[in-house]
Amino acid sequence: MIRINLIAAAKSKGKRKFSLPKITTAGPSPLFVALGLVVACGGGLYLYYRYLESTHVKLQQQISDANRQIAAMTKVKQAYLERQKDYDTVKRRFDVIDQLRNSQTQTSPVPLLDHISQTVDQTEGVWLLNMRDDGASVYLDGISVGPNQLANLMTNLRQSGFFKNVELKDAAQEDKQTIQTFSFTLVCDKADKAKA
Repeated sequence: MIRINLIAAAKSKGKRKFSLPKITTAGPSPLFVALGLVVACGGGLYLYYRYLESTHVKLQQQISDANRQIAAMTKVKQAYLERQKDYDTVKRRFDVIDQLRNSQTQTSPVPLLDHISQTVDQTEGVWLLNMRDDGASVYLDGISVGPNQLANLMTNLRQSGFFKNVELKDAAQEDKQTIQTFSFTLVCDKADKAKA
């Protein structure tokens, strides 16, 4: 069964009063709670912004420090590369000098030219036109006024000790106006002491 309270309904049929809802002071007000949350969020966002701003400043400082270090290291790298280039140049020069010192077949052309010029000066009637040094042999091209002068030159070259073998490769008689000459080519093998 359903029970209906009719008495309470009868009393309320009279004059109706409008009343505001009662606010209890026992708990926090929702308006203050919302306001507190907004202030707390604003403060948190402000603190987070300050943290990000200080991090940004620190990172910018680190970037500028790194750029200064890069500029300094670029100068150091450039100086290092220049020194390395100079070192390589000097090393190549020393290698060439060492190679020339260690070469067994390398001789100075000065003693050879000096020796040949003295021998030709001692032999009358002989002139050299060309000389070619091939390492182990020397080729002499020249002119003599007669076959005896050519034979004297060959004998003087053999007796000098600078050449171990002197051979006549080519000889031809030439008639120039009133003078009879002989053009010749000699092949002279260097002696062992001449090679060193």
